[in-house]
Amino acid sequence: MSPSLQARPAPTAGGVLNVAADVECVPLSLVNVYLVGPPDAGDRGWVLVDAGISTSGGRIARAAAARFGPDARPSAVVLTHGHFDHVGSLRELADRWDAPVYAHSLELPYLTGRSLYPPADPTAGGGLMTVMSRLFSRRGADVRDRVHALPADGSVPGMPGWKWIATPGHSPGHVSFFREKDRVLIAGDAFVTTRQESALGVLTWKPVVSRPPGYFTPDWQAAERSVRTLADLHPEVAATGHGPPMRGPAMRGQLKKLADDFRRVAVPVHGRYGRQPAVADERGVVFTPPAVVDPVLTAGAVLGLAVVGVFVARQGRD
Repeated sequence: MSPSLQARPAPTAGGVLNVAADVECVPLSLVNVYLVGPPDAGDRGWVLVDAGISTSGGRIARAAAARFGPDARPSAVVLTHGHFDHVGSLRELADRWDAPVYAHSLELPYLTGRSLYPPADPTAGGGLMTVMSRLFSRRGADVRDRVHALPADGSVPGMPGWKWIATPGHSPGHVSFFREKDRVLIAGDAFVTTRQESALGVLTWKPVVSRPPGYFTPDWQAAERSVRTLADLHPEVAATGHGPPMRGPAMRGQLKKLADDFRRVAVPVHGRYGRQPAVADERGVVFTPPAVVDPVLTAGAVLGLAVVGVFVARQGRD
């Protein structure tokens, strides 16, 4: 068996994956969420990390009930960032559990309805998911009555022993969560463990350390710094927003290689944000570079003109 396959944990009952004794991965369509807390923790004894897409609420609630008890509510929902696939069920679950939500202060504009995220970049690297990204929502989730900024001291509400680490690039206020004692890393989309731009990669879930999803990463310079920051932690386990949790030397070697070769292997050559990032502050997005030529739309336009030309030519002969 190859090292990469050995690094993939086996699913437990219910299709969840053990990351650590008190961390469980719930794989959903497109994305993962994480349950942090010991089994049978009871009411307010655990934390949910991220909230999946809009159809994920029931699956997340069932997984939480199976692990912590049927009436067990989280003490908090903490977010790596607010992209649509990480907050789709946030309002539903936060209201169901009457739970506070925490995110980095630079994510608050997208979690209070004040700003949209920068436009997706469907020219960033190819793959079906990249092509489809022009249809993805730029809207976060409006939870202005529940959301709070993560504590400035780096602590994580409801997760003693963990710290949050700023890992911007994929989004302005993206964070990762790290526990020093066993070197468990919940990395969100700072990097991922499958080739997320590829529909085949999404379907097969083949474990491989990869760049953040290119189609939704508006600042590649910051993304590179974030990957280097996480590689320098030498994590034992990497649990990401997309792909299976990975662990051990094989994972660390791949992560180091990604950090060392980031500009060559990760940054899109022709993408919208490859040379000039979007700029955001506490108000939200304040600048986006101009769009680049979209080869898919260009090809479609050429085909459309050709069809029209043939039609006109035939009409002229009639």
